[in-house]
Amino acid sequence: MTIDTLKDASGHLNKEAIKKIIPYGDNFLFLDQVTLLEKKRILATKKADLNQFEGHFADFPIMPGALVIEGMGQAATLLLRYNLANHETKDILAHKIKEAKFSLPTFPGDELTFDVQMVGMDERGALMQGVALLRGQKAVECTMMLAIVDKAQFRGKHAK
Repeated sequence: MTIDTLKDASGHLNKEAIKKIIPYGDNFLFLDQVTLLEKKRILATKKADLNQFEGHFADFPIMPGALVIEGMGQAATLLLRYNLANHETKDILAHKIKEAKFSLPTFPGDELTFDVQMVGMDERGALMQGVALLRGQKAVECTMMLAIVDKAQFRGKHAK
């Protein structure tokens, strides 16, 4: 399956298409839609859902910054998979997150736009630069390294 075959007529990927590429359950999928997917850039959106972070500041719910980074990482994973011919045989793992900066809080109902660009890639992984935008302003930004591993080998080695 190529990822392009999952795009709708507008070139977007909906939540169900995203789950076919990165198979996460609804409770841990932090992407609602992909609105742009090119070889070096992805734009994806996520509406902050209280059910995914209820209890974080119980009296003043704020989406944890780590979950905003997770959403950005999921967008980066999708971008990396888009660049791999055999992406179904690979697992994509977080390797390094650096220079994360948190500028604006995200509240229930807010919609984040993840804008991730691939800086470089080789057979072992990729360097990504991402930003999460909230109402057009930078809420979170970071640089991340993603590792590409053989799915069968990795899962065989680490299965319990």
